[in-house]
Amino acid sequence: MRSPLSSIKKKQDFKRVYGRKKSAANPLFVVYAAKNELGENRLGLSVSKKVGNAVVRNRIKRLVKEACRLTFVQASDTNSEGYDLVVIARSPAGTLPRVGSFAIVSGSLSQLFSRLGVL
Repeated sequence: MRSPLSSIKKKQDFKRVYGRKKSAANPLFVVYAAKNELGENRLGLSVSKKVGNAVVRNRIKRLVKEACRLTFVQASDTNSEGYDLVVIARSPAGTLPRVGSFAIVSGSLSQLFSRLGVL
């Protein structure tokens, strides 16, 4: 089975998503979304040093990737359009507790995706 998400790596792709100015935010994350012509969902992550040290930043990235993967696996049957999504972690994301943080991240991102109309 093909993965429901691929990565955004190029600076021009990030700029294109930012240029569409379709975003939603909450205290933990800012999500930018733009439709793409690829027919698949792509995810770009931005976690700055303000969030925490390398261990914390990588943990946040793993949590966000898995939450997005599970969200789009569940929605893959209903959503045939492809989106480019850029998730920017805010500083409070680095202070999440070790226990239960996945549920918080997943709920937060699901709320933002539904606000953007991606789901």
